[in-house]
Parts: sequence; structure tokens; C-alpha cells
Amino acid sequence: MNGDTAAAIERRIPSGQAAPAAAPATHIEQGTPAFRRTAVALFLAGFSTFGLLYTVQPLLPEFSRHFGVSAANSALALSLSTGLLAVMMLLAGLVSDRVGRRNVMITALLASTVLSAASALVSDWTTLLVLRALLGIALSGVPAVAMTYLVEEMDSRAMGLAMGLYIGGNAVGGMSGRLIAGIVADHWGWRWGIGVVSIIAVASTLLLWIQLPPSRHFQSRRGGLRQLPSRWRQLFADPGLPWLFATAFLLMGVFVTLYNYLGYHLLAPPYRLSQTVVGLIFSVYLVGTFSSAWMGQQAIRHGRGRVLSICYALIVAGIVLLAMPWLWTMAIGIALVTFGFFGGHSVASSWVGSRAGSIRAEASALYLFAYYLGSSVLGAIGGLAYTAWDWLGVCLFTGMLTLVGAGIAWSLWRSAEPRPESQ
Repeated sequence: MNGDTAAAIERRIPSGQAAPAAAPATHIEQGTPAFRRTAVALFLAGFSTFGLLYTVQPLLPEFSRHFGVSAANSALALSLSTGLLAVMMLLAGLVSDRVGRRNVMITALLASTVLSAASALVSDWTTLLVLRALLGIALSGVPAVAMTYLVEEMDSRAMGLAMGLYIGGNAVGGMSGRLIAGIVADHWGWRWGIGVVSIIAVASTLLLWIQLPPSRHFQSRRGGLRQLPSRWRQLFADPGLPWLFATAFLLMGVFVTLYNYLGYHLLAPPYRLSQTVVGLIFSVYLVGTFSSAWMGQQAIRHGRGRVLSICYALIVAGIVLLAMPWLWTMAIGIALVTFGFFGGHSVASSWVGSRAGSIRAEASALYLFAYYLGSSVLGAIGGLAYTAWDWLGVCLFTGMLTLVGAGIAWSLWRSAEPRPESQ
């Protein structure tokens, strides 16, 4: 990164000469108090963002019961948020170019916590959907900006750990939001489920405000919007990147669809599991935190196309097990799907960065756009499959999508695999 090396060089002063005052490090170095503050702050940012976003997923059956809506309509509480998040992420980075990374992240989270808390108080379904849509718009200011903040402020040698902690906050937040909401709702209702997660997010946002150091390397820029079309044309001219964007769309769509409607399946006869037990399913996310790192390492050794294909094979096997009527096969199945999803996401997102070169920021934005769009669009369509053909329809729908993704992965493996030195 520009300036990192120069900032890290120590100049030796010949003996006998007075040493000038040491220039302060311009980037945040690992092991310093500033690094610890930044790592904690952005871990909390990721935790709050994905906790607020996905807190409604285990509550979808409760929404159907309380508001009298179908499974497909209930899924809109999540799909509207992720869909608008996807769209607005393309613009949130441009806003932060004008007003600053730190300001955008703090404002986005404060607004999101207010909207989430308000959604716990509504009495009609339309108002809840409006608030969830606004929450998706507000939350877009965090994932679109947090990584840019790290790139600008971190020393290159500290970047890997800092980015890993931020992504870890995403995963832990997504799991905790679902888990806490599901357990609390089982005892005190869905309103308290959302309310407790919102209160935790308020505390995390205040800590982010206190802990996150001011930007030292931010420079206000204008005119970025005019340059986007030409940069996007470059990205779509690449033979591999459009297919990697499609991979993001399919992976996230399959993953969210299965988790959306698995709760309906397990709460219904013959299983009749409690909301607490269904909420505990999301602890399987811990499998994903291992998978994303381990599969990323395997991709370096064996090639991204090969490992991405294996990830799809694991998801297919998981869906087959989920379609069976026994709880033990379903438990193994959701673990396989989760392992394959997080591994595939890790491989595909790193592959995008390696192919995009100097315009990797725009490539990452489009990848995340496709990622959340898949959650929104395919998650909603999956509800129609559930309404028409019950859980088996969801398994067939996601199975077909996974086979399409596997075909894309195989094609990328054969035609667009980067050379070893570029991996």
C-alpha cells in the first residue's frame, strides 16, 4: 500500500549526531494501542451490522403466525433489507469519499439501531417492512466503508489480522443476532427478540464511537460517480469476473433460502421443535469460521477453481441430507451446507481481488452487490417454492441453483484459473 513501507523504515543516525525527533508512524501498526482500539471497534461494527441484519431470520415463522402472512411474505422482512443493502452499498462508498469513513460508519449504525428498535414496537406488517427496508439502506454504510478504512489506515503488515478480526465480527454478529433473537423470542416473544439484539447493538455502536481512531489518511474526493461506468465495463470485459459475481449471487441465495425456511420445517409436525432449539441451529456458523480460513489456504495450494468446485459438491451433499426426514441427517446436512458456503465465499471473494488488479475496490463492491442481491431475490423466491411444495420444494430449488453454480465453478476451473504466481 502506498506509504506503508516508507512509514515503517527506521533511519539510522551516525554516532555523535543528535537524533532528530522521530516522525510519528503514519499508519496503524500491529501491537500498538491504536491497533487494538481499531480492531475492537471494527469487530463491534461487523458484529452490530450483521446482528441487526439477520436478527429476523429465526423469527420468520413467528411473523407468519402473528401477522397472518405466508412464508414468502414473511421472508420479505429479510429480503427487503438485504436487497436495499446491496443496491445502496454501490453508493455508500461514494458518500464516504465526501464526508469521511468514520462519520459514515457511526451514523449508519446509530440510525440502524433506532430503526431496529422501532421495528420491535410496530403493530402492522407494512410498517415493519418499511422499517426493515430503511434499515437495509442505513446498514449499507458499514460493509461498504469498513474495509476501505482499514486499507487507508492500517500498516500493510497489520492488515491481515485486522481484516480477519473484522470479518470474524461479521460472522459472530450474524450468528449471535439469530441465536439471541430465537432464544429470547421463545420465552418472551419476537418483539423482545428484536429488542434485545437492538440494545446490544446500541452498546456496540457507542463503543465504536469511543474506540475507533480518527482517519489520518482520508482525503475528500469528488467525481467518483462519473468514473464508475468505465470501471464497471473493464470488470465485465474480464472472462472470469462476471462468473464470480454470479457465484456470489448463487452461493448466498442458496444459503439464505435454506436457513430461511428450515425453521418453518422444524417447527411444524412431525418435529415440533421449540424456537430455542431452532435458534441454536445458527451455532453451526462456527463451522463456517473455520471453513473460510481453511478452504482459503487449500485454494492457494490446489487452485481456486478446484476448491470452489469441492465447496459446491459439499453443498449438494448437504441439501440431499436436508431433504431426508431424520433430524440427524438434517444436522449433518446443514453443517455441510454451512461449511461449503463459507469456504466457497472465501475462495470466490479472494479470486475477485486477484483478478481485478487496480480496480479491486469496484470489483469487491460488485461482488458484494451480487452477494446480497442473491440473498434478497432468491430468498424471496424460495418462499414461493416452500408455499407450493413445502420443504422438499425448497431443497429442489436450492439443489438446482447449486448445480448451476457447480457448472460455473467447473467452467472457471477449466478456463479462468489464475496462474500460480497470481494466486
